[in-house]
Amino acid sequence: MAELVRDSKYYQLEKRVIFRTGGQYQFLLKATKNLKLSWSLFADKIKVHKRTLNDWRRERYSLPYGIFQKISKLAKLKIPQGIKIKEPFWYVRKGARLGGIAVYKKYGRIGGDSEIRKQKWLEWWEKKGKYNPKKYFVTKKIVVPQKGVELAEFVGIMMGDGGITNRQIIVTLNRKTDKLYSVFVRNLIKELFEVKASMNVRKKESVVNITVSRIRLVSFCKSIGLKVGNKLKQNLDIPIWVKKDKSFKIPCLRGLVDTDGCFFVERHKINKKRYNYPRLSFVSYSKRLRTSVFKILKELEFSPKIRNDRSVQLENIKDIKKYFSLVGADNPKHRKRFKSFLEG
Repeated sequence: MAELVRDSKYYQLEKRVIFRTGGQYQFLLKATKNLKLSWSLFADKIKVHKRTLNDWRRERYSLPYGIFQKISKLAKLKIPQGIKIKEPFWYVRKGARLGGIAVYKKYGRIGGDSEIRKQKWLEWWEKKGKYNPKKYFVTKKIVVPQKGVELAEFVGIMMGDGGITNRQIIVTLNRKTDKLYSVFVRNLIKELFEVKASMNVRKKESVVNITVSRIRLVSFCKSIGLKVGNKLKQNLDIPIWVKKDKSFKIPCLRGLVDTDGCFFVERHKINKKRYNYPRLSFVSYSKRLRTSVFKILKELEFSPKIRNDRSVQLENIKDIKKYFSLVGADNPKHRKRFKSFLEG
């Protein structure tokens, strides 16, 4: 068998096929049905790594034109309506992140010395700012994204470890175990809204706060069903627009479990023998949210259980393997713990 390709650089120079929201997932799903293959065998068939296929299925990346043609031919699919073919590097603006990496390597931080910034700001305020504050202190714009898989995952993250005030959105994560995931969340916010989130580490609480101070972003979050203030007192639940679309339910579920979920092993000792039982658990004190997560898992043909009126769990290895294959996890700690369990 030819070596599987998983490095995205392999496809960089190809044109890209841009579907309408949810269209890429439906295209790949129809191909697997026509070929009567599982997702794993389908990846082998088109000679790509399973993770690459999973990223395409979740619409994290657009399909390379060559792969699109190959799948269409193998599965005998007609060209879907509404697709667009774009030249390589059409997304080049995202490459601006590399500039931030270069600054970090040079200065050890993003944005330079904070004390010097404060001093310069005070000098500016005394000389210029305070004489015409209306000119400078206006609400800053954001890009308003369309409803799609990335926005649905953002909603899941905000319902899990997020909080919203009248002026800010904040995602609070563990500064050690969620270190890599915090970078993912920050990049997701930048891709969606084209704003830079700050990351503030609070060592005493062992947390990192990912924060954006934009009134317009707060207003947008309210418009898509997220709550300002205490989420639990306001009957926290998945927004209706997410519940209506299967392609949105899965990334929203992923965001919820990545933040308020965990993989663990339940251990028992019976007659001097030890038994290990894997568990994937989502915890919430919102009954409505627990019920919605339970229903989504049932719709996806899992066998969830509600435990202690606070968690929804998958309790057999078959279901948990299916979850990591179908839904996936963008939080590396979940993938790492599950892999460790499989390896004994």
